[in-house]
Amino acid sequence: MSMGNPLTGFFQPRNVALIGASDRSEWSRLIHSRFGAFGHQGNLYAINRDGKPAHGLPGFKNCGEIGQPVDMAYIFVPANAVGQALRDAGDAGIKHAVVLTSGFAEVDAEGAAMQLEITEIARSYGIRMLGPNSLGFANIAHGSVTTSMPPRLPLRQGRLAVVSQSGAITSELNKYAHNQGIGLSFMAATGNEADIGIAEIVDYLVDDDAVGAIALYIESIKSPAAFAAAAARAAAAKKPIVLLKLGRSPMSAAIAQAHTGSLVGDDGIFDAMCKRYAISRVMSLEELILTANLLANVGPISPPRIGMASMSGGACAIYVDLAEAHGLAVPQYAEDTQARLREVLPGFASTLNPLDVTGAVMTDPSIWARALPIACSDPNMGLVVAFTVVPNSPVENATLGANVIQIGEGYRASGQPAVVGTTIMQDAAESRFELLAEAGVAAFLPNLDVGVRALAHLQRWSENLAVYRPEIAAGDAAPAGKLPGSERETLAYLASYGVPVIPSVLVQDGQAAAKAVAELGLSVLKIASPDIAHKTEAGGVRLRVEAADAATVFDEIIASVKAYAPTAAIDGVLVGPMRGDGIELVIGVTRDPEWGLALTVGFGGVLTELLADSATRLLPVDRSAVIEMLGALRGAKLLAGYRGQAGVDIERLAEIIAGVGQAALGLGPTLAALEVNPLRASGGLIEALDGLTIYHAAG
Repeated sequence: MSMGNPLTGFFQPRNVALIGASDRSEWSRLIHSRFGAFGHQGNLYAINRDGKPAHGLPGFKNCGEIGQPVDMAYIFVPANAVGQALRDAGDAGIKHAVVLTSGFAEVDAEGAAMQLEITEIARSYGIRMLGPNSLGFANIAHGSVTTSMPPRLPLRQGRLAVVSQSGAITSELNKYAHNQGIGLSFMAATGNEADIGIAEIVDYLVDDDAVGAIALYIESIKSPAAFAAAAARAAAAKKPIVLLKLGRSPMSAAIAQAHTGSLVGDDGIFDAMCKRYAISRVMSLEELILTANLLANVGPISPPRIGMASMSGGACAIYVDLAEAHGLAVPQYAEDTQARLREVLPGFASTLNPLDVTGAVMTDPSIWARALPIACSDPNMGLVVAFTVVPNSPVENATLGANVIQIGEGYRASGQPAVVGTTIMQDAAESRFELLAEAGVAAFLPNLDVGVRALAHLQRWSENLAVYRPEIAAGDAAPAGKLPGSERETLAYLASYGVPVIPSVLVQDGQAAAKAVAELGLSVLKIASPDIAHKTEAGGVRLRVEAADAATVFDEIIASVKAYAPTAAIDGVLVGPMRGDGIELVIGVTRDPEWGLALTVGFGGVLTELLADSATRLLPVDRSAVIEMLGALRGAKLLAGYRGQAGVDIERLAEIIAGVGQAALGLGPTLAALEVNPLRASGGLIEALDGLTIYHAAG
């Protein structure tokens, strides 16, 4: 076996000691049966207190008595005996262990203490451990098994790896995959992850050539940096990761002081991490399996656009509606392609996308074989998918069976992988999968809705890989000198990164305020205080102030703020010019405790909460990434100029927003949030009107 990855030996054991094996235990008999059912290649040994044989295996009192090299200890003794079982394995030189036993950190504080103890024992012997409370793994492609999970027969071997933090979900995913004719190459349930966790397993699977895609069910990620590193390797290798994650990424309470927190949402930064590493995030277990299998067997497509062909006009219409709902582009076939299609399709057929080959295929299935190569050769399409009725066997419906075979012929002639779907989920017999295999179908989508979702993921994954580049190293060193705290200091700091800021004058009394307004014209007066984050709530902002009223407004602002926050430090009042109409944006950087700094762009003013329209990416970002973020906003048309309003210089705007991100990277590890709210843009005039910095306590 290849030992390139540190976990290769762990996940490809041959000789396994079953610690706790006994003929009297139904659980032990079940565990033993899994090895044969999954096709394990290697020797098994029964270890128990009496040294008795079990399940036809030789019996030993301890692992040292075996007298042969042992790759893995599979431990399923009571919880209070797991520590001694690990010591026994360690004394025998065994370096790998799967602990099935439960009753540890998943139960209570006492269990957590026991888990810490067995982890320390394993570490002292240099044992890598999966579990406790883990149902183990089945490395089907390599004939290596250490699991209690049931196989699904007949055993199918495919290119899909399934890893879950729930043992029951792992089994259900295996069951669903099998019922859809999808084979697995690897499956694992990680349990409590006292040692080996999701991140290390993903890293191992990236190096396994038998794995075409990695499907993950995740409740939490204990090692975000390690997971990000593994995900980056997967993206570089163009090996897809598809995940279903429960829970939400916690935001620092301090970030709630900035508007950006409400724009990002509780889960926005995790989505940004998925975007950065070309991870496909799904919403259901069915979508998880079908998407991962599709990506595993098709790979990235170029161009990242998909055509659809069907014998049903109704299915074509449903496809278009679902495509719009799920973000799947529906490009049209080129004029030359449509002309060539008209030569082989009935005169009443439509040559648009979706392509309706009509019910004529029920009398002449060879239409598929003639039409698909033409459609697949279209320069606008990276893939064409055929939706049809797939019978459980050709005997059930010879004509439908002939359609599937002719579809396969068409794909073979095109050189594209054959992707076939059905409109509605149906019970399936084994003979259906034999028919699909005979036709050479690479991926089967047994439902139009989930099928379109999977195709949309294929499109986005291909788009992301086309622009993927290794992560730029992000500095996190504090700048020389004092960190900016007040609004004025923050704006000055941003200006040093090329962010244009509105001019302002700090005044200490009403007379100075009046003089400043007289020079600037119609003005905005704002309280200057490091202790007031939301100035409007404190009565600390007044708009459209004229020189004659400036002294009175100054006094009113000071009085209002003192009443709102009697102990707040007040530096004075900032006077700046009143700007006219323009588009207001909120540009914020927040620090997620798991994934680090992330940049969020959204519309400001009254649109902030009304639209909740924002895009978030992990830092660092460059101008091109910001342009993509701006284009993803639902209100992007406003930036281009809408109903007579001046458009914004997008290139310049993106450059400025990227500068805000770079400025945040220079503020050091205590930065919790940096926000520009608003960033006003009108044509080529772009200015930061307000700035806010929030820090975590050092240490």
